[in-house]
Amino acid sequence: MSGAGEPLLGAALLGAIVGYAEDKKAIDVVELDLRGVLGYTDWFLVCSGNTGRQSKAIHDGILEGLKHDHDTLPRRVEGSAQAGWILMDYLDVVVHIFTPETRDFYRLEQLWGEAPATVVGDGRPELSKSG
Repeated sequence: MSGAGEPLLGAALLGAIVGYAEDKKAIDVVELDLRGVLGYTDWFLVCSGNTGRQSKAIHDGILEGLKHDHDTLPRRVEGSAQAGWILMDYLDVVVHIFTPETRDFYRLEQLWGEAPATVVGDGRPELSKSG
């Protein structure tokens, strides 16, 4: 594990996760700021892969990137690419990786509509209003 950096927390962890997800061509990447809304995490990162296979690749990219670059592992991982929803709990950030159909079914962003959302794309975040 040469070059393992310091473990990341908070916004730095969120930024690293976004980068690893984008490296694996995640689509519809949305950051939900849950500070002041939930007690168990600060952010949800919601993203999709076009297929279950791509969703698994996004999971693997985040897991391996944080493990090797920052010596950070998730507290737990649940779900599977076959089910269309993978959850990775990094305490400050909970990552939800969906297939498009599963994401449309659960509509997680609408469930947490009161939370400020940032749509991430082309490497440039844009503020989007939920509601």
